[in-house]
Amino acid sequence: MKYEQNLKTVTAYLPFALRNALSNVKNLPEKIIEIRLIREKPIILTTMSKRYFITEDYKLCGTFGDNLIITGSCDIDEAFSSMCEYSVYSKQGEISNGFITLSGGNRAGICGTAVNRNNSVYNIRNISSINIRVADEIIDCSKILLKKINLNKGVLICGAPCSGKTTILRDMSRLLSYKYKVSLIDTRLELAGCNKGVAQFDVGLCDVFSAYNKHDGFEHSLRCMSPEIIICDEIGESDIVSVENAQKSGVCVIASAHCRDKPELLRKPSFNKLIKSKCFSSIVFLKSGKNLGQVSEIISGDKLW
Repeated sequence: MKYEQNLKTVTAYLPFALRNALSNVKNLPEKIIEIRLIREKPIILTTMSKRYFITEDYKLCGTFGDNLIITGSCDIDEAFSSMCEYSVYSKQGEISNGFITLSGGNRAGICGTAVNRNNSVYNIRNISSINIRVADEIIDCSKILLKKINLNKGVLICGAPCSGKTTILRDMSRLLSYKYKVSLIDTRLELAGCNKGVAQFDVGLCDVFSAYNKHDGFEHSLRCMSPEIIICDEIGESDIVSVENAQKSGVCVIASAHCRDKPELLRKPSFNKLIKSKCFSSIVFLKSGKNLGQVSEIISGDKLW
């Protein structure tokens, strides 16, 4: 039911012509996970297995050709304004990070011309494309995994884009929060998707740090909330110190990383350092393709090499 609600939510942000096109598509074989709008280009619908275009008579096709075209001023600009709730200024912080949080825990990635200030992106203007991620949750999808991993230290969930890393983390947050004190660092508002302090996804009894960068989220959590577990999405090299500090404080860190397999993980120096420092006792690799959230391999952190 969550998926159907979210699909309605995201399509409500679109101008009439795009909503009408989507509502008239009848032969979609599986769930839409992304709706991509590119100025003066066709609408692109992405499922777990394929990308589709919409023809002018509202049928799906897998090849670029005589497809329904998105016009600049009528579609992209109107959709962007609607997603900003007609107040671009109120979404400035998110826009500078390349996304807009939508109701229901959905998110729209945006692309355009960067406005730089102090060597960082301050704003994005002349929006050229919008990628809407239709959020979904699969209750109890991490139940089997939790029985197989060691929570004494940390867990790293690895997978390709759209392999289900966020879905797994969200469900782990919910299940673990009924037994442990869990802090959820929701930097991009995808895990809990809080709206006015209320989580749009079921994350149980987690303390949710919405829109915190990971450094501040970890620090505030450790200082104020006495967590036993900290969960966050998409860690990188800049988060090494935060993870190490949590581990030294006796806190288990569960995080995700964009990494398809063991060889790719070993090619990333930042993760090698974390694993060698024994911050992660379990490394989990997820399957790609249609197997959303399914585990392909679990490796003990001290046996990765």
